[in-house]
Amino acid sequence: MAAATPQRRRQRSVRVTVAVLLLSVATAVVVVALPTQSSFWLSLASVGAIALSWAALRIMWTEVLQSRQESARERAATANAYKSLYAERAADHAEFTSVMTERLAESTKVQRELEHEVVTHQRAAVESAAKLTATTDELKSAQDRVAELEHSLAEQRAEADEALTEWIVPGEPSVQALAEWEADQANARHRGVEQTETA
Repeated sequence: MAAATPQRRRQRSVRVTVAVLLLSVATAVVVVALPTQSSFWLSLASVGAIALSWAALRIMWTEVLQSRQESARERAATANAYKSLYAERAADHAEFTSVMTERLAESTKVQRELEHEVVTHQRAAVESAAKLTATTDELKSAQDRVAELEHSLAEQRAEADEALTEWIVPGEPSVQALAEWEADQANARHRGVEQTETA
């Protein structure tokens, strides 16, 4: 189409030039015949001018028809090109829409999974905080109980020491000395039994 356009323009230029030349010749023939005042030459000039004018009209009419046909073909080709381009763009748009829809669905899925994980971690954090609070309370209660028991044990020891002090008679062996004597006696008996078994 692009290669044929310069040739078509040259043909159009030639046809227009020929038509203009025919009209110019017809005009010149009539102008030349008028001064003669001869009916023969005037008639001949008139017939020639009419023939040349019709020939020029025919050339121009053919050019107009051909131009219209070429214009129609160009419009049809342009329409087909736009149709193909539209179909291609529609296919690209459909593919793009499909890809973006898949990406959006995947993004939504990932977002929901992340939200679920966040909620799970928040619940675990709340449960851990509750367990920590309960453990802290238990530890505090245990410490308070240990302090109470230590205080009670100290009181009992003080009372026992006081009672033992009141029970021990001056000049007699102490309870600790008696306990050591009993331990020595038990060790001696144990050694005697071992020697007897050995003999």
